[in-house]
Parts: sequence; structure tokens; C-alpha cells
Amino acid sequence: MIPNHPFLCFITDEIRHPVEQARQALGGGASMIQLRHKSASGEQLYRWSVEIRDICRKSHAIFMVNDRVDIAIAADADGVHIGQQDLPAAEARKLLGSSKILGVSVSSPREAVDAENESADYVGFGHIFPTSSKEKHTVPTGPDAIGSITQAVKIPVVAIGGINLENAHLPIAAGASGIAVIAAISRAEDPEAAAGKLVSLLELNRLR
Repeated sequence: MIPNHPFLCFITDEIRHPVEQARQALGGGASMIQLRHKSASGEQLYRWSVEIRDICRKSHAIFMVNDRVDIAIAADADGVHIGQQDLPAAEARKLLGSSKILGVSVSSPREAVDAENESADYVGFGHIFPTSSKEKHTVPTGPDAIGSITQAVKIPVVAIGGINLENAHLPIAAGASGIAVIAAISRAEDPEAAAGKLVSLLELNRLR
């Protein structure tokens, strides 16, 4: 089940230990953790996944694996998040079954509609603002573009890309159900406190 809106998803980076990153983000109140590590072996991803799954369950948070449907299934994660170059969403859903969460990265209303038709539970849309966490070959969409996605689908839209404490309110005001961040937490001097501030901001928007 997707967390109550608006929610904070933290995506681990490859600079620091992902389990410790997840623990700090959860300490600050993150509702969803996504393990993303492109260079790790399958064995290492599995071991990290089991650890993060367990601490997420203790915190009543959602645990997602990035890209790797096989790891998500093996570790009994809550779901998997895939991109446009990964396994097609329809095939991922067949492997996951109906009880797991499937998220799909999209960059246009057409891709969002396709993801919804292929049983995605939410879409991740971006990059909203300039970001250094991932190499991008397109310009930022800006928060106003979120409306074109929310109008195209009925499933939640999670905004990603360059989101931080100063601008996090803009994607939510534009209709996003949640925000996904990497550097805003992982590269903060106090990651747990950074997560807590983002969660507090989202709580204020929930009450409005």
C-alpha cells in the first residue's frame, strides 16, 4: 500500500552504506526507502535488501528495490521500482504478483498512461529541478509539468529530481502525491535531521 499523501521516499546513493542511509532516513520519518545501487553484485543487493526490509518493517515503512525484480522477490521487499529501460512493467507485474507495489519512472503523460495500463501502482516523474545525483540528458521539467501527469493517470505521482527543503513544497502544490530525494538527505550534514525537516514540511502541506 502506498503511504498517505504527501509522503517522503528516500533513495539510497552509492557514496555511503545503504543500510545506514536507510536507518537515518527512517529515523527522520521517511515513509518509503528505495535501495538503488547500480554497481553492487546480486548477492550484496540481496543482503542489503534483507537488512533494509527488516528495519523498514520495524518503522512501518515501505521498502522498494530499484530495477531488480529478482532481488525484490527474493528478499520479500514490498515492491520494485523500474525505469523505461528495465523489464516492461507488465512483465514485472506478472513476476511480482498483485500484492507487491510496482513503481515506474516516466517522463511524459504517454509513458505514465502506459505504466498505469500495465498495472503500476504509482509513477515517478522528473527530473523536476536540476540534479547532480544522476546524469541527465534532458532539461528539468519544472513543477508545473506535474499537472500533465496527474491529469493523465489516476495513480499517485511521485516527483523526483533536485528536490530539497527549499523547493519541496512546489511539487506537492502542483499535485504530486509524494517526493523522492537522494542528495537532500544522503549528502546532508545530519541526514536524519534533514529527513525530519522534509517530513515536517510535508505534514504542513497535508494539513492545508
